[in-house]
Amino acid sequence: MRPGERGSMSVFTVLFSVVVFLLAGLLVDGGQAINARLRAADVAEQAARAAADQLDVDHLRATGQTRLLGEDRVCARADEIVAAQGGDDVTAGQCSVGQGQAQVTVTVAVRWKAFFLSAIGFPGTEMAGEATAAPEAR
Repeated sequence: MRPGERGSMSVFTVLFSVVVFLLAGLLVDGGQAINARLRAADVAEQAARAAADQLDVDHLRATGQTRLLGEDRVCARADEIVAAQGGDDVTAGQCSVGQGQAQVTVTVAVRWKAFFLSAIGFPGTEMAGEATAAPEAR
C-alpha cells in the first residue's frame, strides 16, 4: 500500500454507508408514501360509494330520478366509513354534494411517518385521496 492511500478505504466506507442509507430511505419510505396515497384513495372511494347510497326514496318513486338526501346526512355516512377505517392516521377531509344533489365527492387524508428519512429531518406527511360517486337508477 502506498503511504498516501492510507485510510482512503475508511472514507469510502463512510460515504458509501450514507448513500446506502439514503437509498434505503427512498425505497422504504417512498413505498410507505405510495401505500398511504393508495389507502387514501381507497377509503375515499368507499366513503363516496356509501354516501351515494343515501337516496331520497320518495323523490325517486315520484319522479323516477335519483337525488341524494341532504348534505348533512350524506356526509355523515361518509364520515362513518372513514371513522370505521380505524387508526389516527386516516382523517376525513371535505365532503360535498353536487350537480343538483346527484353526486357526492369525498376527500380523505392518510398520514404516514418516515422511518429512514426521519433521521435527516423528514418526518413524513399526509397523502390525500378524492373520489366522486353517484347513485344509478335502473
